[in-house]
Amino acid sequence: MNGAEDKYWAATHDVINQPAALADYNLFAADPALREAVLREGATWADEELTRFGAMAGAAEYLELGDLANKHQPELDTHDRYGRRIDLVRFHPAYHRLMETAINQGLHSSPWSDPRPGAHVARAAKSYMHAQVEAGHGCPITMTFAVVPTLKLQPDLAAAWLPKIMARSYDPRNVPAAQKQGITVGMAMTEKQGGSDVRANTTRAVTIGAEGPGQAYELIGHKFFVSAPMCDAFLVLAQAPRGLSCFLLPRWRPDGSKNPMQIQRLKRKMGNTSNATCETELRGALAWMIGKEGRGVATIIEMVAMTRFDCMVGSAAGMRMAVSQAVDHCRQRKAFGRLLTDQPVMRNVLADLALEAEAALVVSMRVARALDNRDKPHEDLLARLCTPIGKYWVCKRTPAHAYEAMECIGGSGVMEDSPMPRLYREAPVNAIWEGSGNVQCLDVLRAIEKMPATLDAYFDEVESARGGHAALDRHLARLKDDMRDLAGFEQDARDLIDRMAVGLQAALLVKHGASVVADAFCRSRLEAIGHHQYGALPRDVDFGVILERAMPR
Repeated sequence: MNGAEDKYWAATHDVINQPAALADYNLFAADPALREAVLREGATWADEELTRFGAMAGAAEYLELGDLANKHQPELDTHDRYGRRIDLVRFHPAYHRLMETAINQGLHSSPWSDPRPGAHVARAAKSYMHAQVEAGHGCPITMTFAVVPTLKLQPDLAAAWLPKIMARSYDPRNVPAAQKQGITVGMAMTEKQGGSDVRANTTRAVTIGAEGPGQAYELIGHKFFVSAPMCDAFLVLAQAPRGLSCFLLPRWRPDGSKNPMQIQRLKRKMGNTSNATCETELRGALAWMIGKEGRGVATIIEMVAMTRFDCMVGSAAGMRMAVSQAVDHCRQRKAFGRLLTDQPVMRNVLADLALEAEAALVVSMRVARALDNRDKPHEDLLARLCTPIGKYWVCKRTPAHAYEAMECIGGSGVMEDSPMPRLYREAPVNAIWEGSGNVQCLDVLRAIEKMPATLDAYFDEVESARGGHAALDRHLARLKDDMRDLAGFEQDARDLIDRMAVGLQAALLVKHGASVVADAFCRSRLEAIGHHQYGALPRDVDFGVILERAMPR
């Protein structure tokens, strides 16, 4: 075969009209909505640090860690080769590197270890970027962060454990906490028969000496979902003689022996696969009581509130990465002779997805500011009410958002060498964990019933945007009128909290967002009649401005 023939037989085609992968970009510098939120919500001092972090997180080599950590999933060794119980979960090095970065950067502790104005905002911004790289490792990071307010309720235990919890040192070894400079903390609440109804827990706490707060007990029971079982300690709910109580359970006993918290199996999950989740038997596991006996839910609730906040931030991050992937693909890909970003129907879909992502970010960062200012009554009440509202709404909006972004990319978006399948599988997790949608609705009702001032704080917040958009004014007037009588709230909870969530997002965008974004959001979310798929924005929306804000490069 001569050279000319070989040329035609071997070279089947050139690769054309295929985008370059989205990588080597700055997740902070390329996100005007995030930069504006950091400035607006009080963390201007963190701008340089966040810019450096955004460049690191957006590097191609670093983004690949997310893929590797999920491709090579955790593996369990219950015993060593000689038959000794070890309960060791092995992770890929990519997972450990993500954990190391998160802890070195203070994602697990910075508002507690370095409190200052805007500390929660700065941490939320970092978490938002790091979750775009990979979500699963965020579970132990979140729980370690969230345990601090609860542990402080028991000063003797706090003095012993908090220095290592807040240390910026990651040590994944399966050894006692005494041998480490830094540790992580998880929680184990859920049981088979109860799920979210933790008061139905049957795990028993047996006294081994003195009773009460700070004292040692042994726990016997079965926990159905324990996330991140390689944490060094766990907050656990168990039935003490006077009712459900909260305990701190270490993975190793103080004498260096293995605490009998025995992993039965790792769960096989559809998403969040880099993070290990297991079933665990407690066979007389040593633990110390935190807070008053019989007040376990009240004791652990601050930890739960913080983990719910991080669920909201994580889902907003998933939306941002989905939009980034879709917009970047469509700005490079042609169909029917034009770039996809120049085609009206695709521009409408992409802009609509971008609106949803920006609205998720704006409410997340507003709650972060409220967490920074809980010494102020309005901010404290807002944090209490808007955390479950935001967690409910943002997390539930994420799965459909991920799917629509995947469809923008087309067949390539379904392939496992794309980040989209991982984003799609991850999307439902935050809506279910830390209290499903119905639980969040009931929590909103409980907050309003126990503290009516929370509802006043909500309306004070959203009505500060009155006059900024006619659709918002009408929406708030109807909502306020419908909430004067809460007798049927539980049955109508989803409708009312949907409207509260969208009203809050709209008000924040009207007050603080780009005018084009605020107008498009209000007209599409507050004025539209009936259900619409993404891509049904009014025809006179300035799609170019919205897409420019969403462009990740």
